[in-house]
Amino acid sequence: MADLEQLKQKYQPVLHTLEVEGAQVQPLSVDGNQLVLTASVVSEGSKDRVWDAIKSVDPGFADLKHNITVVPGQQVYVVQSGDNLSKISKYFYGNANKYMDIAKANGLADPNKIQVGQQLKIPA
Repeated sequence: MADLEQLKQKYQPVLHTLEVEGAQVQPLSVDGNQLVLTASVVSEGSKDRVWDAIKSVDPGFADLKHNITVVPGQQVYVVQSGDNLSKISKYFYGNANKYMDIAKANGLADPNKIQVGQQLKIPA
């Protein structure tokens, strides 16, 4: 039987990614020698970033039983230095050309005018 704390430590980068992505995570448990991780994220982009974190910890992830589902919802993003709507769109949707969806959701007349610290609604 695997130790829950050891597995949580090993997969800490994944748990951190889930936190950053605003995922809803069910309580962790152990099934045999596997950490059981069940979580819901708000976009396919979020799911991809979680998946990347899992693979970076252990490409075989033999000691992880995971179920990451997408439940569309709206997120809030705080604009950072160097951001533009295309970059933010690429991050959340995997497609830089969906920047107008973000602009419309935030009532931006000019999508080129965003400011550091500004909170943007990211529609599902």
